[in-house]
Order: sequence, then C-alpha cells, then structure tokens
Amino acid sequence: MARDFRHAENAKEFDEKVVQVTRVTKVVAGGKRMAFRVLAVVGDRNGKVGIGIAKAREVSAAIRKAVDQAKKGMVSIVRVGGTIPHEIIGKLGASSVLLKPAPSGHGVIAGGAVRVVLELAGIKDVVAKSIGSSAAINTSKATLNALENLKTLEYEKKVRNVEHINVKFVQQGEASVTA
Repeated sequence: MARDFRHAENAKEFDEKVVQVTRVTKVVAGGKRMAFRVLAVVGDRNGKVGIGIAKAREVSAAIRKAVDQAKKGMVSIVRVGGTIPHEIIGKLGASSVLLKPAPSGHGVIAGGAVRVVLELAGIKDVVAKSIGSSAAINTSKATLNALENLKTLEYEKKVRNVEHINVKFVQQGEASVTA
C-alpha cells in the first residue's frame, strides 16, 4: 500500500488565479524573440492579497514567477464582516476603480481583474466600478491601491474626533456615513 504524498502538497495556504497571459516579442538582431507575460493574483480569502507580473519563455515558468512575486508582495486589508468599511477610489495611470460597501448577501458586483482581486482578498459583498482604462494590469493594481488605503472605523472616529459613526446601507448597496 503506497502512501499518497500529493495530498500534503495540494493543501496550499493561498489561492492563486491567472488573470491574463499575453504573448510579447522582443526584436533582436536575429529576428523576434517570443516570450509570455502573466498577471497572477494570490490571496488567502481572509484579508491578504497580492499581485504578480512576470515574463518567461514558457507559460508555466511565467506563471510560477508571477505567483512567487505575488506572494512576496502580499498586503493585509481592512474588512468589516464581508465588506469594506467605507467607499474609496483607487487609481493607477489612466485606470480608476470605485469600491462601495454593500449589505450582506449582495455579492461581488465587479468584473474582470477587479473581481478576482476582491474575491481572493476575502471580500464577499461589494460594488465596484472601473473608470477609465480597462487594462487588466492597471485595474488590478488600482484595486489593490484602493484596498491598501482603506481605514478602520476606529481610525476614522479618531480623525473626525467623534464617538460614533453610523454606517447605514441605502438601496443598491450605497453606504452613507454620518458622524
């Protein structure tokens, strides 16, 4: 009876998704040199997420390098239940991503790379709108920028110098914050 060691290897601590695989070329003296660029997102679905971009001659090597880079650049994010604490806009280049908290059960209303980043970060209820350029690399980095800049409710209370902040949900997942 042989033991199955693959089960221990498959028990990964992070989920990883490949968002984009692109063929790129470099023009050299002898012609064109082909390679592949990969955008990968890694997260634990519990508040940690990272993005990696890598190039290699083979797709599998590029995926491995992108996942390693994403694991090295992981960031922790602030969550309140299954959503984000407040509305925020993340920007990178010509891409902007607007994130709004949503009530429980609403789901992730987003598309493309934004959805992948939010799901792997462990956010279950959010409304997102991508504004400007829809390039996968820029929108995923803009989403990560927005998630990094989220503040806790305790921090906002301290900054606003108030004792209580009311967060109530209005229709379609819009949240209004009053001091």
